[in-house]
Amino acid sequence: MNKTYDFAVIGAGVFGAWTAHYLQRSGARVALLDAHGAASSRASSGGETRVIRMGYGPDELYTRWSMESLPEWGELSRSVGAKLFHQTGVLWLGQGADPYTTALWDVLNKHGVACEKLTAGDIKKRYPQMTFPEITWGVLEPESGLLMARKSVQLLVQHARKSGVDFFEAAAAAPGGSGKLKEIATSDGGKISAGTFIFACGPWLPRLFPDLLGDLIFPTRQEVFFIGPPPGSADFRPPRMPVWLHHTHAERPYALPDIENRGFKLAFDRHGDDFDPETGSRTVSAASLELLRSYLKAHLPALAGAPIVETRVCQYENTWNGDFLIDLHPGFDNVWIAGGGSGHGFKHGPAVGKYLAARILNNAPAEPRFALAGKQPVRARSIY
Repeated sequence: MNKTYDFAVIGAGVFGAWTAHYLQRSGARVALLDAHGAASSRASSGGETRVIRMGYGPDELYTRWSMESLPEWGELSRSVGAKLFHQTGVLWLGQGADPYTTALWDVLNKHGVACEKLTAGDIKKRYPQMTFPEITWGVLEPESGLLMARKSVQLLVQHARKSGVDFFEAAAAAPGGSGKLKEIATSDGGKISAGTFIFACGPWLPRLFPDLLGDLIFPTRQEVFFIGPPPGSADFRPPRMPVWLHHTHAERPYALPDIENRGFKLAFDRHGDDFDPETGSRTVSAASLELLRSYLKAHLPALAGAPIVETRVCQYENTWNGDFLIDLHPGFDNVWIAGGGSGHGFKHGPAVGKYLAARILNNAPAEPRFALAGKQPVRARSIY
């Protein structure tokens, strides 16, 4: 591997794959690399499904980016001939004067997003399999739903390759020096030369740039469960079951309906222990199993004793507050960093790729929230 490109994108997860896609569409020569293959089992993009929702409380930026991304996911589905988006609806469970859900309702209406306000009685009537005695109202996004995560990224990479992107399954060495980077060494003994390099390596970013990002991106362990519904039951599949988020609960549970017979998915949107994506154990903990069983018993009684048919340990790569990191490396003239998906980034892959391509190709205006200078070595997540 000793070739020269206009752009080399390191990391074939959702951020890297969409960035390579948009750069290639400009007519550029693009290389895309990944150490373990596109959306591998170790990658943050490698899970079965991901939520795509418009609601972000008061945060209009990510609402706009979700709105921008959903049609692009649809276009990808048509291009590759696969169903990648399931319009299950997304239900936000609110309690009292919950400011997050209240602001979410206002922002969705401001931007013309289809949404419906439900009373506690409405929720109970539509979804009798769920029990939420403390919930007093909710917001339903009927046109939102879920994405087939691993399948989407792998098919996007296949589509990019057919369009002219060169893909290499190889790890890239951390770049040395400063100024203008000319080439990177790869784990197969080769080198790749490029005019510009984009490192979109998710939780591997602190490993590649320890001095720069070791205290600014925090990979954490996240555990996910798939529960087997009762035989013959359709209560946990669309249309009877939407995606839903119990964000007023201390553990921030969220759930996705049974898709393609893989089981009902439930996880807790809390930051787990620090985690190494390369060597960390992918076995779920006994404490998480206990939490899951307790939650099912209280809120999904039909699943209280149901079998766990699959588990997964993935990772978030959190910035201090949950904003993305998309910026030039301060030590190089032609090295960009794109990461910090922070557990909510998958849905925004098209918007990230389009934004980064516009920044690089057209010097488009920067979003200050994504700047490296604004990242802090503390953990105070505020973006959900």
